[in-house]
Amino acid sequence: MKNIVLIGFMGTGKSAVGEELAKLLKMRFVSTDNIIEQREKRPIVEIFEKSGEPYFRKVEKVVVKEVSGLDNIVIAAGGGAVLDDENMANLKRYDVMICLTATPKVIYERTKDYKHRPLLNVDNPVEKIKQLLESRAPFYAKADHQIDTSDKSVAEIAKEVLEIIHV
Repeated sequence: MKNIVLIGFMGTGKSAVGEELAKLLKMRFVSTDNIIEQREKRPIVEIFEKSGEPYFRKVEKVVVKEVSGLDNIVIAAGGGAVLDDENMANLKRYDVMICLTATPKVIYERTKDYKHRPLLNVDNPVEKIKQLLESRAPFYAKADHQIDTSDKSVAEIAKEVLEIIHV
């Protein structure tokens, strides 16, 4: 079975759905953001604050390259990993890529209590979400499939992914 790569904006359900898929398919789940935090021994918000986004993206690139070469895994790629062409090439090389989407309002509701989301620590987070979604749309469109998670449970989304990959 091919690896499954979940891409999409923060709050669209990549980690929750990824964990569920891994359990159902008896695969391993990996989150590029979690790996980065473990390696750096600090949360992403601190990496952004103290080292900057370019540093974070450099570390992310190394992690994406590593995990894209593994077998029998479900990968939740960080929301901005798709902004790098090399990341996209690595993630698409061996895997089926599914983009999870949601409306800006749903994303805000799902993420509003998380202070560890550095890109949303702004005065008008819903407007920022809209801007980021618009700028990332061409990158997310490169996925093999898209699933709107706005009004679906984790189980419903996982079932939809299983139908896509014919399991």
